[in-house]
Amino acid sequence: MKKSLTTLIILCLGFSLLTASAATTTAAPASQTNPGQQMAQTLSMITGVAISPLMGVSAVGAWQWWEAKTPEQKARLAWYANPLFWIPALLLVGACALKDSAGIALPPLVKKPFDVAETIEHKVSGLVATGAFVPIAASIFHASSPGNGASLSSLGFAAIDLSWLYNALMVPFAMVAFFIVFLASNAINILILISPFGAVDAALKAARTAIIASVALTSFANPWVGAAWALILILLSWLIAGWSFRLSHFGLSFIWDFVTRRCNRFKPDPTVNKMFLGRKIDYVPARTYGRLSRDEKGNLVLKYRPWLVLAERTLTLPANRYAAGKGLFFSEILQLDGDASKIALLLPPRYRGHEYELVAIYDLDGVRDTGLLAAWAWIKMMLGFKTPTTA
Repeated sequence: MKKSLTTLIILCLGFSLLTASAATTTAAPASQTNPGQQMAQTLSMITGVAISPLMGVSAVGAWQWWEAKTPEQKARLAWYANPLFWIPALLLVGACALKDSAGIALPPLVKKPFDVAETIEHKVSGLVATGAFVPIAASIFHASSPGNGASLSSLGFAAIDLSWLYNALMVPFAMVAFFIVFLASNAINILILISPFGAVDAALKAARTAIIASVALTSFANPWVGAAWALILILLSWLIAGWSFRLSHFGLSFIWDFVTRRCNRFKPDPTVNKMFLGRKIDYVPARTYGRLSRDEKGNLVLKYRPWLVLAERTLTLPANRYAAGKGLFFSEILQLDGDASKIALLLPPRYRGHEYELVAIYDLDGVRDTGLLAAWAWIKMMLGFKTPTTA
């Protein structure tokens, strides 16, 4: 594992060196700001784009295209400043905003498919921005020539072109900062997706928009204040990075299973199956992703890797009785305590319809309706209709 992480770090550093070297030849429009101000503005820009990648990248591209006054300057612009990109992108952002405006009045079952599409767009645009936008945007230093953006000549390096080295140092930091803030933003998208209340969705989206606006306004008013605010957001995102990552992975797994209808071609493994921890147990946080099995003593154990790539750890679940919980959209494994039960594990939607197979694999105490299905069974019972007996 350590060897794999070392190889990954070396590859990332090599990629940043190549990107930084190439970016020094891609000049931005003429800028009169000194390198310090340029770094502050770049930090604010990357933070804002990480919150909403498609809107941020297209807005930056439109601004740079507007600021380029001559055909030569427009020809040197990066790909995201091409009107063929930022005009359709801004139209798509406007369509999402229109959907959000009408979303409060729409029933959740009508609105949620559009939220799924927006969540997928957010993930895809974030991945594209990480590799194709951030390295270019973070490469603020250029060889010392007139009108070539932030030049190292002002720092006393007019005779030696070290722009590629400074950019190589900036690009990894910028990509890490972008990824951390993007994780927090993506977690907000997942909360919007799983929330059943339109008012909560609207409040979360309004908060996200207000944060983006605050980053842009503070940067325009004073680059140093904008950079300080961006650093605060990066720090806050870092503090919740683990929670954001687990929630993002949880949401991505659910979206993938729903969109691809994976439950129709999935078969549970007879010994080990992947699922999410339903609540915090023995300091292992909720939504930790791992592989559930029975050990030689018959205990349920969840083997997991923090951040999916670190050294494997093992969590032994409490020695209680367990049952499969069947929900309307996804299933669970419940920990039984007398007549009461609580969620132990959350199953991705691909397990929907395979609850009885899990009962046989893990020797569970039958299948129980949960969530909306449990409510519907209670209503039928109160109305005098027969309800199926669970095994």
